[in-house]
Amino acid sequence: MWRDESVTYQVAHRSLPEIWALLQNADAVHGLYYVLMHGLFALWDGGLVTLRLPSVLAVAVAAGLVGLTGCRIAGRRTGLLSGLVFALIPEVQMYAQEGRSYALVCALVALGTYLLLRCLSEPSRRLWILYGLSLLAAGWLHEFAVLALPAHGITVLASRADRPVRRAWALAAAAVAAGLVPLVLLSAGQSGQVSWISGPKPKEWLEITGVALVAVLCARYPAAGRGPVLLPRLALPLAVLPTAVLLLSAIHEPMYVDRYVLFTDIGFALLVGTSLSALVTAASRCGPLRARLPRATALSAAALAAVLALTPVTLQMRTPDSRKDDVTAVAAEVRRVSSPGDGLVFAPSRRREWRLSHPDEYDGLVDLALGRTPRASASLQGEELPVPEIRARMLSVDRIVVLSDPPGQPEDTVPQEAVKREVLRAHFHECSRTQVKGAQVTLYARGAECAAPKGN
Repeated sequence: MWRDESVTYQVAHRSLPEIWALLQNADAVHGLYYVLMHGLFALWDGGLVTLRLPSVLAVAVAAGLVGLTGCRIAGRRTGLLSGLVFALIPEVQMYAQEGRSYALVCALVALGTYLLLRCLSEPSRRLWILYGLSLLAAGWLHEFAVLALPAHGITVLASRADRPVRRAWALAAAAVAAGLVPLVLLSAGQSGQVSWISGPKPKEWLEITGVALVAVLCARYPAAGRGPVLLPRLALPLAVLPTAVLLLSAIHEPMYVDRYVLFTDIGFALLVGTSLSALVTAASRCGPLRARLPRATALSAAALAAVLALTPVTLQMRTPDSRKDDVTAVAAEVRRVSSPGDGLVFAPSRRREWRLSHPDEYDGLVDLALGRTPRASASLQGEELPVPEIRARMLSVDRIVVLSDPPGQPEDTVPQEAVKREVLRAHFHECSRTQVKGAQVTLYARGAECAAPKGN
């Protein structure tokens, strides 16, 4: 479990009134997901399995819907290949095993995309209502799912649909947008929560550019006469437009994070699957079996190479090293170095989320800076005491376990964080410092002895 999953876990275990109070202050964008997870944990509190099972099932459903979409446009082989490509994308595998809302959003957008395709060929009021409801639900799980709407709008225009179809899509899109207004208004006041977003790094820019180029090339290949024209008109906008919109938002404020637009992999998988199917078709038309063997061998070798190349990434994503931090490892290290009665300090305070999902590991430790618990303060990390009280409480103990970010991270400048650093420098010395994934656990003591008091 890492920090974001830890937040899901501890918020889902609050009561519904407590979740509602929290959403007035933070994480409104994830409110519906927290309520759904609260209900699931009420039915079965299976720990990490319960936490991650909805994402696993959602990606399985999304892969099936991608396959159905490809099958409806271009046949079973295209559908099968598209669904397999979707399931093999590393980013999809990452969020298939994570207790957050992004896989559910992806499944709902995949459903909406499939329903849109059906509406273009056999429009009906029932299908349009289902289409609108699927995207509205996706938007309430994460409001950036609304970016699928303009991508679908381009598909409707590019497919040269009849005026009644265009009008029906416009009404459905307007209903979805109107239904998301309350969430947008509530979450707009909490925009400080995403102030950490700094935009893509050079490696991410390379990945984004590479994916866009592959998508465009695959879209041109079927359009050249080797595949149906509708599929690139459906898949290319979905694969490219949401990411482009978030990148352009950096003119005002950086907003791009890959998981926010995980559903773009639906369009990417459809494009790659269609091109692969077209290649197989081309290989099967190369005359007699002897003439087809070299091309078939080359295609098989390419498929094997792709699987082998993805295997290390797939295995690495199933280890703690694939996440930013490991709250389980942090808790275990705290248990190892601490003794009952020791003080506990989170620097910065937002790292208190490391404790919330493993409270038993912190039994007997005194959170020296905490004024009101996260539940009592309707917040994610709780409210800290004023500076003088933090100073006095830190000076009242002989040993303090400090949980902090890894070296190189910027230090918070708020007074509470500054006084923690000042007291530790002036009155304590470092006994031990342990690096764990995404965190460090440091034991400080006053005086010459770092050992725990006798009897503890």
